[in-house]
Amino acid sequence: MNKKFIHPVENSQELEKKIAAMRKGGKILGNLLRDLKAYVQPGMTGREIDAWVRAEIVKRGAKVAYDYLEESFPGAICISVNDELVHGAPTDEVLEEGDKVSFDLDVLYDGYYTDSAFTMIVGKKGSPAVKQMIVTTERAMWAGIDVVKAGTKIGDIGYAVEKVLRQGKLGVIENYIGHGIGKEMHMKPDVPNYGVRGHGYILKVGDTICIEPMSSLGKPANYVDRESNWTVKMKDGSIGCHCEHTILVTEDGCEVLTLAD
Repeated sequence: MNKKFIHPVENSQELEKKIAAMRKGGKILGNLLRDLKAYVQPGMTGREIDAWVRAEIVKRGAKVAYDYLEESFPGAICISVNDELVHGAPTDEVLEEGDKVSFDLDVLYDGYYTDSAFTMIVGKKGSPAVKQMIVTTERAMWAGIDVVKAGTKIGDIGYAVEKVLRQGKLGVIENYIGHGIGKEMHMKPDVPNYGVRGHGYILKVGDTICIEPMSSLGKPANYVDRESNWTVKMKDGSIGCHCEHTILVTEDGCEVLTLAD
């Protein structure tokens, strides 16, 4: 969301502090999103959900990360419904049975950010094609995570993500990508959802990145809604999907920081 990018330079003490804070913040975030998935029901509005999320972030000991953006965002969480892809500003729109909704949330804990997202169907009914899109996009995210280790190049991650999305015949969103994360919400390196193996930044132990595939049932072209100046929508009106985890590169592979208990 924030277009400011920072190159991480950390000494061993800073790195230890970062990892401890992001492990704690990531666990808060993962558990909150798990509980959010169970909380959401047909008939709720985006603003009602946003208020619940804001209260839960504070109650669990973290800070509302979106309150610290340089560009003011009207909420504590991004809520993107149906043809909305990402950065959805919470509204009074009522969620209906079968709606697709994506939730994207950052929290700030002890000076460090963590970031995660998931997509779900509201209620028990939903389009089989949308359900399959969600499954495939999540599988693409995990394919990217599976190649993360010290020495992996960013192109290897993008290649793994893109391969799954294209095999699933989904639109591959290229103008919104993953990123480094830590003291800032968005940092270097960029982590695209497409790429060429063997190319790009080489990951090192202690790096923290966000892998976040985005896909569509139609063409990948999208635009920012002028009314909100935030919500990204699919140009052809098709359904968009988004999922994300924050990843720590470790000496023996990687650790997903934003998993629930």
